[in-house]
Amino acid sequence: MKANTINFLVGGIVVLIIVSMSLFVVDQRQTAIVLQLGELVSVKKTPGLYWKWPLIQNVRYFDSRILTMDSVEPERFITAEKKNVMVDSFVKWKIDDVKQYYISVRGDEQMAQTRLMQTVNSIMREEFGKRSVTDVISGERNKIMEVLREKADADARKIGVQVMDVRLKRVDFPVEISDSVYRRMDAERKRVANELRATGNAESEKIRADADRQREVTLANAYREAQKIKGDGDAKASALYASAYGRNSEFYAFYRSMEAYKQSFKNKSDVMVVDPSSSFFKYLKSASKGGK
Repeated sequence: MKANTINFLVGGIVVLIIVSMSLFVVDQRQTAIVLQLGELVSVKKTPGLYWKWPLIQNVRYFDSRILTMDSVEPERFITAEKKNVMVDSFVKWKIDDVKQYYISVRGDEQMAQTRLMQTVNSIMREEFGKRSVTDVISGERNKIMEVLREKADADARKIGVQVMDVRLKRVDFPVEISDSVYRRMDAERKRVANELRATGNAESEKIRADADRQREVTLANAYREAQKIKGDGDAKASALYASAYGRNSEFYAFYRSMEAYKQSFKNKSDVMVVDPSSSFFKYLKSASKGGK
């Protein structure tokens, strides 16, 4: 009885091992191929649980997601002007036909990327050789990337791969050329800055001269108006003096003398040297006689 139980358990374990070797699971992020003695017999793209013959069949899995191939170092290309440019790029790709992919590159991702990199570099060399530096840097950059994608995809289909996108991350001059370009740009910017300063100084002088001219004109007009007003005032004062003199000349003369005395003897320290018989003291003499 005990021996039968052991045999049953051993048989169950063997069955479980055979079943586990016969079943495999395909994840939604994967595509699987079933190989029988090294020959591809089926492709499994739909996620789920599948059956295979144990021992004589094995399964290989491939990533069905979009992959990125990024250049390690910028590549040097020559434009139509025979100028060198350094290009940093990346490629988005995925496995489209697993069977063709396995047949062409034995399912080796590194081999597939090497093939893609050679194809993309060859197309870049061709496209850059048709265009100027300005075109590849900015003018036709989008067009170049579209051409690269189309041509690279057409070639990649031969190995079961689809190229989703090709992007130029950076297009620049080599270091030795960049330095001279930078120096030229720096000199050009300084020249423009000097021109702008010179133009600004000229405009400043022009504005300052115009302001000075307007100031002189304003002062002249103000002086003329002041003189005119002063002249009008003097004329009115003279008219008033004449009118007062015409009414009572003696009182007018007396009033003017009083004003003169007031201005002359305003301060105690004032000193005048005048002939006593001068007409300036006429009313002072009259006052003395009246006092006696």
